[in-house]
Amino acid sequence: MNDHHEYIDKKRSEFLKGSLNEMDIEADPFVQFETWLKQALDAEVPELQAMQLCTVYDNKPSSRIVYLRKMANNKFWFYGNYNSKKGKSIEQNPNACLNFFWPELQRQVRIEGTVKKATPDNSDNYFNSRPRESQIGAWASAQSNLISTRDELEKKLQEITEKFECQPVLRPDFWGGWVFKASYYEFWQGRKSRLHDRICYDFKNDVWDRYRLAP
Repeated sequence: MNDHHEYIDKKRSEFLKGSLNEMDIEADPFVQFETWLKQALDAEVPELQAMQLCTVYDNKPSSRIVYLRKMANNKFWFYGNYNSKKGKSIEQNPNACLNFFWPELQRQVRIEGTVKKATPDNSDNYFNSRPRESQIGAWASAQSNLISTRDELEKKLQEITEKFECQPVLRPDFWGGWVFKASYYEFWQGRKSRLHDRICYDFKNDVWDRYRLAP
């Protein structure tokens, strides 16, 4: 057996870094999320803002890692190309799921909800805060579309660079933000013998219903 196959087959880890119980968790899931995010920051978890975004297009699920850039009141903002695969998926089916995984704390958070486009002002503000190279890159990349070679992309990048030489780079209308609004959270804390803690919040009748799931 190859070493990497054997490693995957035999790798085992115990989860001993924490616990999660109903007495210690916040009543508001967004406050609980912020608490865990702050703890991930204090623990110097790398890429703690990275989140898996799962969408569905024509009944086929698709996932990718995107960056959380803003959050408030059970809403989470991320940005990208509206013509990309994720953009088309969201346009067809606004139901989506986020997943944050912080292995250093043996924690993950699953969040379900719906997505819509951010306001143009919000998209403009974030785009204007990006490095100039990233702004130009947004124009140059027809994200998720077929290209023949890397050279094709480099040539387009050069064209856009010359186009905006000595002037501000404006946000293209095909690029902007999305707002994910949460309706369900699951906080997962690894525990010994795979008997993990899973506490969920479900928004029903304008209140958050909280309960525990078996691991």
